[in-house]
Amino acid sequence: MTISASQINKARAASRARMKTGPRAVAARYDRRRSRVIVSLDSAVELAFPPDCAEGLAGASAAELSQIEISPTGLGLRWPRLDADLYLPALINGIFGSPRWMAGAMGELGGRSRSSAKTAAARINGCRGGRPRKAAGH
Repeated sequence: MTISASQINKARAASRARMKTGPRAVAARYDRRRSRVIVSLDSAVELAFPPDCAEGLAGASAAELSQIEISPTGLGLRWPRLDADLYLPALINGIFGSPRWMAGAMGELGGRSRSSAKTAAARINGCRGGRPRKAAGH
């Protein structure tokens, strides 16, 4: 795939705009006591999240989570021992991984949820023979 000079210029302009408007990370650490990654922003706000909520961080040891690098722009976080990277603007928007990873995480949460409505629907569906089979070729 070839990238044109126009595309490069657009990307540079977008990056300059992001640097002027959005918050940037100035510090990041792992709080072992609270089991949270804490990111300090240049806006004097701190963002904290459990590592199990982020792609590439789940199941990591405290030692691995403690080694965090901030990109020169302040827009990226990197865990070199885990080969994991997160984009700060996405984290602020509640996006903790790639679209595919997020879809899997949301599906897992939905599958674990329990409500009286879900239980009743599953019971009725089971009485009817379960989910209908998909037609061949779909």
